[in-house]
Amino acid sequence: MNIVDLVLPARDPGAPALICDGQSLSYGELEQVVNAACTVLREAGLPRREPGRVPRIGLACQNGSEYVVLALAILRCGGCLVPIAGELTAPEREQIVTTVALDAILLHERMPWPERSGQPGRATPLPGLGATLFTDLPRVPIPWDETALACLNPAFIRFSSGTTGRAKGVILSHETILRRVTLANHALAVTGEDRVIWTLSMAHHFAVSIMLYLLQGAATVILRQSLAGEILSAGREYGGTVLYGAPFHHALLAAEPSGRPWPSLRLAVSTAAPLAAPTAAAFEARYGVPLSQGLGLIEVGLPLLNTGDARCKPTSVGKPGPGVAVQLRDPQTGLPVREGEAGELFLQCEGMLDAYLSPWQTREELLAPGGWFRTGDMVCRDAEGCLFLVGRCKTVINVGGMKCFPEEVEAVLLRHPGVQLVRVLGRGHPRFGTVPVAEIVPRGAPPAVAELVALCRESLAGYKIPVSFRFVESLPRTASGKIQRTPAALA
Repeated sequence: MNIVDLVLPARDPGAPALICDGQSLSYGELEQVVNAACTVLREAGLPRREPGRVPRIGLACQNGSEYVVLALAILRCGGCLVPIAGELTAPEREQIVTTVALDAILLHERMPWPERSGQPGRATPLPGLGATLFTDLPRVPIPWDETALACLNPAFIRFSSGTTGRAKGVILSHETILRRVTLANHALAVTGEDRVIWTLSMAHHFAVSIMLYLLQGAATVILRQSLAGEILSAGREYGGTVLYGAPFHHALLAAEPSGRPWPSLRLAVSTAAPLAAPTAAAFEARYGVPLSQGLGLIEVGLPLLNTGDARCKPTSVGKPGPGVAVQLRDPQTGLPVREGEAGELFLQCEGMLDAYLSPWQTREELLAPGGWFRTGDMVCRDAEGCLFLVGRCKTVINVGGMKCFPEEVEAVLLRHPGVQLVRVLGRGHPRFGTVPVAEIVPRGAPPAVAELVALCRESLAGYKIPVSFRFVESLPRTASGKIQRTPAALA
């Protein structure tokens, strides 16, 4: 099975598929340009799928119709798509290239490759696609079996964070993508009549969201800029019925000063970061539509979405619907928590990941007994069965939908000779959900904050750089001598 074959040819070739930069691309036209892109890529030497081996193709491209076209072309050609987000630094990109052992990289002309990375391989310009194909990448040892990976029919590999060793690489097959978008659409109810206003990063949210809209025959209105005025103008101009964004976007829209209505809007989904009650209230007061908060994870898709209680309980992620089972367990003992207590969320649903790439773990090996996925989210449940996010079991910091691991930031800061110890935590932020902050035990006189920021910029994406640096005399330690951590603040 190839998921693209379920999208193209479309049931209605004349229906709009993508709208970007004022230009509309119908489903019939989308099929033509994807097929043409496949021809160009094959002639340029895109590695072919072979028995027992699926080529892994990195895609570095900004949001736009071109991202969708190139992604679908990679999949239709039999490749496994590996997104390379634009905000990553040279070391972060290099880590993805080597960890996944990419066979080729497709680089769009609007997405410059960091100079420090150098040319990743043999370059073949593709003027008709506005891109360059890099092949003959350096070969690296792989710690998994190629045949086992190919047997999964992989369509997509995405890392939950830029480059830390803890980011394992989530593998999704063509079949899994279909199952998870089918499950998600039970709540979203997207149809061919919908016009979805898109504001998030395709490098982080393509496999479920964009593929869902295409499979349902909806039109996706892609915005290159996510300013409130532009989002509202696009929603009004194109009759936007669904808004899919982060709390950051919703807060901006709630404060948009023009007073213009959005009469066609039927569903506003908030995902990628916890939704604050003031943002939800301000958005509904401004547009008359409640924000429906969802819980989305790359490992499991969008299993929870609060469409039934969004107006009265906007900070809830809803109740489990058909095909979704949940358990709340004590993160230490693994036993169910008592009614009313917060516990770690365990999930069973359709469309769970097929495997982790590195270290290699199949779905059967990584799931808890009984087929449960351990999310790492602390959740509480009210008397009506609505679920509410409380925090994270682990230290990951969610910055506007992008994950930042404190250990990665700490490793960079410790390179400064004036830093003796450091702890990075998450601090609540009204728009981004959480942002990283650093506590530093200096070695002698405290170093200049400007030096620390400059050091971070050399190796880290911008959203991972701490927004504040506090100098302290000591940091608390556990009994074993490790620096003690507290969960990232999510309010």
